[in-house]
Amino acid sequence: MKHNQHQNKEKKLFLWNLRTSKMASNNLSVLEALDSARTQWYHAKAIVIAGMGFFTDAYDLFCITTISKLLGRLYFPEHSVGGNPGKLPTGINNMVTGVALVGTLTGQLVFGWLGDKLGRKKVYGITLILMVICAICSGMSFGFSPKAVIGTLCFFRFWLGFGIGGDYPLSATIMSEYANKRTRGAFIAAVFAMQGLGIIFAGLVSMIVSHIFLNANPAPPYKENHVLSTQRNADYAWRIVLMLGALPALLTYYWRIQMPETGRYTAVIEGNAKQAAADMGRVLDIEIQAEQEKLAMFKANNDYPINSRKFFERHGLHLIGTMSTWFLLDIAFYSQNLTQKDIFPAIGLTKKPTEVNALREMFETSRAMFVIAMFGTFPGYWFTVAFIEKLGRFNIQLMGFFMMSIFMFIIGIKYDDLATHENRWLFAGLYGLTFFFANFGPNSTTFVLPAELFPTRVRSTCHAMSAAAGKAGAMVGAFGIQTYTLKGDRHKIKKAMIILAVTNMLGFFCTFLVTETKGRSLEEISGEDGSKDKAEAQMSNRGEREVQEI
Repeated sequence: MKHNQHQNKEKKLFLWNLRTSKMASNNLSVLEALDSARTQWYHAKAIVIAGMGFFTDAYDLFCITTISKLLGRLYFPEHSVGGNPGKLPTGINNMVTGVALVGTLTGQLVFGWLGDKLGRKKVYGITLILMVICAICSGMSFGFSPKAVIGTLCFFRFWLGFGIGGDYPLSATIMSEYANKRTRGAFIAAVFAMQGLGIIFAGLVSMIVSHIFLNANPAPPYKENHVLSTQRNADYAWRIVLMLGALPALLTYYWRIQMPETGRYTAVIEGNAKQAAADMGRVLDIEIQAEQEKLAMFKANNDYPINSRKFFERHGLHLIGTMSTWFLLDIAFYSQNLTQKDIFPAIGLTKKPTEVNALREMFETSRAMFVIAMFGTFPGYWFTVAFIEKLGRFNIQLMGFFMMSIFMFIIGIKYDDLATHENRWLFAGLYGLTFFFANFGPNSTTFVLPAELFPTRVRSTCHAMSAAAGKAGAMVGAFGIQTYTLKGDRHKIKKAMIILAVTNMLGFFCTFLVTETKGRSLEEISGEDGSKDKAEAQMSNRGEREVQEI
């Protein structure tokens, strides 16, 4: 009884605060309610549901790093150079590691556009189903020849990437439209932080699977016996690693399809204020007024398409900023993650290929990746979650790009001294710091900003365009930068690190094209509340008065 009285009192207080705050606002009640809502269980639930998609995305995209050398030993033993084990030819290696990125770019654009046209919820479950099916099929083969195995792998990893691509704009948009304005950045960053956990598990699962197979299938190192060093049963190990990527996505499918459409989409795009108020009132456990008559005026501020002059005048620089910074960031970030397997042996973090058998090489690569992710990559994400509302998105992004550039310049210039057995842990520390400041920096903020800067009608599309630009950068890393590291040539690795340092510095300067968004409602940031129209009208009137005075 007391609990109900307290709840009713809280609802009345909320409605009173809402009415008084609206005197100075053109926002709808449902949007004010979302911006002012206290942080509660539903927000945490939304973070987990959306975040598990990113956990799966990261696992699926980065586990390929741990198995690509094993694929070379198993299917290309004749492609051996200088007495080393067989490896994937350069073109095939780039295709295996990069084809999912091509799919991701395509999926981002398609699902991002569909998210604005059909609704966030309607296409949210489709992406997850596609990820589950394609993760399982990636571990299967239409035949036994190298051509059949690699062809099947690339085909399904493209469609896996296509599903992953849809998760980027939809998860970011849904979280931003559910969150309150005080903690919105931290919530979106927390969803993205699950990517770090996915990278850790990609290394951990690969390490566990390879260790189990290694114990059951002992074999001599390659230099002792070229043939027996590649265990036949290792063919099952890489398949299991890929197929396990379906599990986390499958576990969250039910909760994902149970999420209601966001109040902003229902009200602003579908034009149904009553339904939006009912849905969000149920989610937030409060009473919200439906203001259907006010909706027409509100929608008038948001009726311009993405290819209009009005959009480019208001948001053109922001879109160029989010696209360019994400593009430049992903050149560095994906280059780092995809080339780890080549850099680790060069600096002595893993043994040389001739000194280990196939499964042992997979285990050592996975272990090194796990350690770097645990102590370098993962903490950076959560530093962003902790400080994004204090320091702001803009400052964190500037700091991250700058620090990444500094550490990569140091590694590149001093590579000959660092890439020795004696200095391998110093190298690992510096290399780990580049990952830390990528995630306590632009890798997180480039995901957050496009979800906040743009109007509701095109929010998912603009986020998709920004994310697709990022994947274009990732493809530069996979198909371009990675070729510098494949043969372990120190001079080429040194050159790659300096190129990445310059890339990060360009990202630093492109950050000045975006603006700070912390503490403001989505409608205030985008001008949907009419504030920008009022400002433009005042500027126009002031200009007319000045002309008349002259």
